[in-house]
Amino acid sequence: MHSHSEFETPPPGCPAHADGMRTSLYGPEFAADPHGFYERLRQHGPVAPVELAPGVEAELVTDYATALQVLQNPDTFARDSRRWRALNEGRVPLDSPVLPMMMFRPNCMFSDGADHLKLRQAVTDSFARLDMHRVSRHVDRVAAYLIDQFGFRGKADLISDYAQVLPLLVFNDLFGCPAELGDRLISAISNLFDGVDVERANEAMAGALFELVTLKRTSPGEDITSWLMQHPSQLSDEEMVHQLALLIGAGTEPVQNIIGNALRLLLSDEQFADGQQGAGVLVEDAINEVLWNSPPIANYATHYPVHDVEISGTKLAAGTPVLISFAAANADPSLSASRQTFSKRAHLAWGAGTHACPAKDPALLISIRAIEKLLNTLPDVELGVPADTLTWRPGPFHRALIALPARFTPVRHTRGEATPGGASGPRQGDPSAQQPKGRSQKGSWWSGFLNWWRV
Repeated sequence: MHSHSEFETPPPGCPAHADGMRTSLYGPEFAADPHGFYERLRQHGPVAPVELAPGVEAELVTDYATALQVLQNPDTFARDSRRWRALNEGRVPLDSPVLPMMMFRPNCMFSDGADHLKLRQAVTDSFARLDMHRVSRHVDRVAAYLIDQFGFRGKADLISDYAQVLPLLVFNDLFGCPAELGDRLISAISNLFDGVDVERANEAMAGALFELVTLKRTSPGEDITSWLMQHPSQLSDEEMVHQLALLIGAGTEPVQNIIGNALRLLLSDEQFADGQQGAGVLVEDAINEVLWNSPPIANYATHYPVHDVEISGTKLAAGTPVLISFAAANADPSLSASRQTFSKRAHLAWGAGTHACPAKDPALLISIRAIEKLLNTLPDVELGVPADTLTWRPGPFHRALIALPARFTPVRHTRGEATPGGASGPRQGDPSAQQPKGRSQKGSWWSGFLNWWRV
């Protein structure tokens, strides 16, 4: 991909930068050593030219102060990607894998001004109605169910068997999904994340969400979907579907990465390894370490200058995608002296400014409870492979493990009779169970959980 000599770049502002030399943020090299890449990108100054996918060019902010400047100035740096000049001029491949994460949708992430205010208010007010004790209890139940699916085996992949599925099941409950609809939603979202038949998965997700909205119009409940619908901002069905799609996507991918990345630390880093006493504090420390050093969404929050602008010595043309590297900004060398004394909230993992993550509190609660429940149920859990052989999912936006193999002393089923075939037969959600052809193995997690829980 890149030879090292290619990174011996001229100083910022030097005309040699105009030759279109860009650093690729995709592929296994970047996934294996993002901080090495960020260090070399800093040689360009606070903003560096990158390529997010073949033919998709952007500027990446790697400096903490510059990141705050962009995040906190919505009048100059807009989020509406209909301003993306290269896309409007036909210079971006329409089948690019990064387009689904960057294309405009009428939700609060891609809106500005009054539209953003309206949509954002509906989301924050609805989240404010969540009963955190109910969320905690539900995380505990979902965690118990998932551990029950693999605990008897004495080994698991803590990403695909646990971290990936848990937030989806928790959100299904918070959004008030009935069984069959929830199964379809999880199957569609899993295929979207895994890049399986993305177009069909996108349609399936939208279809399931439209059905959910239609259902809640006639029979509302105590759930986020109903609260969004009842909000004074009077969202249309289309706005409802787009808010829900955003909340599910933005609620699951980061949470699964926090859980996975923190478990990796807790199971491999000596700093955390010997601390069985005070495990609760340990879990929060590990998550804080992740949010500083391996933020679950590493590079995102695409902004578009509304006019040509110069920031920290770099000229940016109107309509250029400008991404924030939360990972690089958190590791900004100019912070190193003061980082230790910073409050836990000084990192940028949740963003900042008017678009900061509205679901930070439930996301943290879900992550902490999920990890604690796993460690308490499987007290001798350990990595199944050497830590330095773990690999990361390629892609410019996230920091996510491909797998996290673990082993532990097998534990008995707690509710074996609740799943078809009993403890000895194939179990719902167990990847070794036979699945109908062409169906995601996650396709029946939600009804499986509901059946298990009813016993």
